[in-house]
Amino acid sequence: MARKNDTAVNYTVPGLKPDAAAEVVSTLQDRLNALNDLALTLKHVHWNVVGPTFIAVHTMLDPQVDGVREMVDATAERIATLGGSPIGTPGALVAQRTWDDYSIGRAGAEAHLAALDLVYTGVIQDHRNAIEKTEELDPVTEDLLVAQAGVLEQYHWFIRAHLETPEGTLKTAGAPTEKAAARKAKR
Repeated sequence: MARKNDTAVNYTVPGLKPDAAAEVVSTLQDRLNALNDLALTLKHVHWNVVGPTFIAVHTMLDPQVDGVREMVDATAERIATLGGSPIGTPGALVAQRTWDDYSIGRAGAEAHLAALDLVYTGVIQDHRNAIEKTEELDPVTEDLLVAQAGVLEQYHWFIRAHLETPEGTLKTAGAPTEKAAARKAKR
């Protein structure tokens, strides 16, 4: 059974009140869940991508997986530093997440890249919201999230470069779901 997202802290870093630390821990736990999910999703795509550009996408994803896993560790360690208890179990991730599971199985590179475009968009938007939430509460956490957002945006650019037309538009513009984006990418 998944544990409840308990963000109460008994102590925290000097200069930060426990109630503020608990709010930051809650924000970071959401980011921890999203980053763990992203790392697993990237690896899933790595294993399930097929087609003529298979090797390019397959090898592009491993450094992204490694980079996101480093973010997971840094985020969990920040939670612990603030006096919280990072929850990294699969059951907790599934119970606490607010997004659907990745919806593409074995598919061509463009389909997966189109779906990953939406995945990255969601993760980055939520990271930016977390940056805003932590700006006044804890500048150290804000700095951690800003650095992570910069790397995530670069990874997203790598994905989007495959979906961009010579005119500078995305083939998948306006797609509301991963499957819809995958269909648009094939056109």
